[in-house]
Amino acid sequence: MGGRTGRDASGEEWIEAAADDRWLRPSAGDSRREPRWGHPDGMQLGLHPLSGPRGLLRIYTPYLDQPRERLLNFIAVEPIPAGTIERGYSELERSRLDDVPGLRMWSVDDPDDERPRTPDAPARGVVSVDADGVERLTVHIGVERFANGAHVRVTAVFRADRPHEVSVAASVRSDSAPLGACVLSATMGNWARLRRLELADGAVTAAELWPEYRDVHFADHASFPVDRLARDAGSVSVSAVTDEMEPVAATYAPGTKEHWHYVGRRGVQTWIADDPDSALVVQVNGRHTYWMSDHPIPGGIAFENFELVEPFRDGRAFTFRVEPMDAR
Repeated sequence: MGGRTGRDASGEEWIEAAADDRWLRPSAGDSRREPRWGHPDGMQLGLHPLSGPRGLLRIYTPYLDQPRERLLNFIAVEPIPAGTIERGYSELERSRLDDVPGLRMWSVDDPDDERPRTPDAPARGVVSVDADGVERLTVHIGVERFANGAHVRVTAVFRADRPHEVSVAASVRSDSAPLGACVLSATMGNWARLRRLELADGAVTAAELWPEYRDVHFADHASFPVDRLARDAGSVSVSAVTDEMEPVAATYAPGTKEHWHYVGRRGVQTWIADDPDSALVVQVNGRHTYWMSDHPIPGGIAFENFELVEPFRDGRAFTFRVEPMDAR
């Protein structure tokens, strides 16, 4: 199957992922192909060398009226070995496979296949129908071994009846250090300028959490226990939203790079956990300036990382959902 010709982040030509029946998937064949999966008009997931740092999953939401190349958020993989508190960082570590920044990620259809691959020869993903009659697209994402001994893969699953969400689950490889947790962190809340964390007992804002913070680094994490999250039929959920009516109309500080300028409609970003552990928490941190710059964020401090943290369960899935804010 062929597709349109496009270019990766370095400008090299490849075949764009294309709709195949119900799903958007990498084209078949031996040519360089775009690593991108999901719903043709709904949520999509991509890997490097799509635009952005290596070592991160890309989340696309074209239904928010964003251009095809514009991603809404990243998901980072951050394992914590048992008995420690220090995370590995998939984006920030230097690869031991090819000595460049960011751990290498690649896709496979066989979850037991641990061989590193190049990202421009992606797996197509496996389409299946479960006992509930819902069609699913499953993609297994290999992640090279972390410096702290963690070695994991991430499995992403799209459901045909839920076009605005994806579930992501971390599983350990046989040679991995035992894990205390593996955080899958939505790590670019500053682009959408998320400032309101919607808990069951009311909203908490970034300005309330860090009223005096003006540094160029990350404000400390704020954590909230599972009993403060909304519950529904055995699951918990928590959402983060902007406090701006028209984020596209923001005035940016001189010199702010164009890629930080928000485009499209507002979205509600939500994490969902079925059967939550009693120790589960939601965590956010904040930034006053955009990442790797001293340019202040319009409107003040906003959340950057937005995540659920729970004692490790192999293959445990969390769902990331983004709905148009005006659909509420």
